[in-house]
Amino acid sequence: MDHLLDLIQVRPINSASNFKNLFYILAFWRLILCLSVLYEIALIYILFQSVDDARQLLTHLDANLGKPLPEKDYGGSCKIYDPDNLESPFHNFWDKMDGFVPTHFFGWWLKTLILRDYWLCNVMSIGFELLEYSLQHQLPNFSECWWDHWILDFLVCNGLGIYLGMKTCEYFEMKPYNWRGLWNIPTFKGKIKRIVTQFSPYSWVSYEWRPTSSLKRWLFMIVLIVLFFMAELATFYLKFILWIPPPHFLCLGRLIFMWLVGAVAMRESFEYLDNTLCKKMGTQTWVCIAIIMTELLICLKFDWETVTKPFPPEVAFWWYIFLSALVTWTIGQFLIRPYFWPQEAGQVEKKKE
Repeated sequence: MDHLLDLIQVRPINSASNFKNLFYILAFWRLILCLSVLYEIALIYILFQSVDDARQLLTHLDANLGKPLPEKDYGGSCKIYDPDNLESPFHNFWDKMDGFVPTHFFGWWLKTLILRDYWLCNVMSIGFELLEYSLQHQLPNFSECWWDHWILDFLVCNGLGIYLGMKTCEYFEMKPYNWRGLWNIPTFKGKIKRIVTQFSPYSWVSYEWRPTSSLKRWLFMIVLIVLFFMAELATFYLKFILWIPPPHFLCLGRLIFMWLVGAVAMRESFEYLDNTLCKKMGTQTWVCIAIIMTELLICLKFDWETVTKPFPPEVAFWWYIFLSALVTWTIGQFLIRPYFWPQEAGQVEKKKE
């Protein structure tokens, strides 16, 4: 047990134990890599089962699993105040206040800690709400009222989570480090503060993604966002297909585990993108991509009819407009503009650098 507790230490208590703590830090992230490989092997095994066998397989972890779930529809009446219900006129609002509210907030706080960019976090936050609009014909869970999407989720939960996450990043980036040993701190309050900071990062790197600075970075960011959305959507599709209730420890455990895997993969990806001396992406990044793709294959194999339900015409139309605009802007920005206005493109590039 003592060794397991030591694994989560990320700050040295005194200079004499620096090497020991560094060893434990490396061991912890190496453990995450090993567990991610084991998770990928488990996913591959599940992929070669039938959907019924996969559901029954999960009953070995919890006998209460393997039963169809009632899928909650968050749409319905979108009246915040219902005058016809005298006992609880705000019942529509309180019905939406379930476990997904704190999950949204803490989820985006943790996601911001690994993305570390206001622009990227808000683009993903808006993008996922639009994906919920687009896919509500496949999963009733995505059907929500407009104020649930844009006020409760985007502005309140996601927005506050992103803000707190960026403030946490700024705190870790600028905080002073106290290299004195615990017992050299004279006051009791100082000792308590030093113990708390023992669990904060030893070092912190801020990310500047600069997606429009080059075609490579732009395409890299598009792929990163798509993979991120695939991992997010897999949470909802897997629980729907495998009959896992949202509060179950498997759902929460997967979210926490994928956050740890994503933290390393994001750090490796940024290093590959930003460091000219780095010629290839790290192992954890490739394992993370393999996990996302295998989860996608499980969803496609086990519930092909749901996953391949065609978009409604109006949804398909707006996605066609968006993708056309994206391709047109990419060609104009990175291929046409540098060719016809090379000096202007070069000046913009210098300002970005």
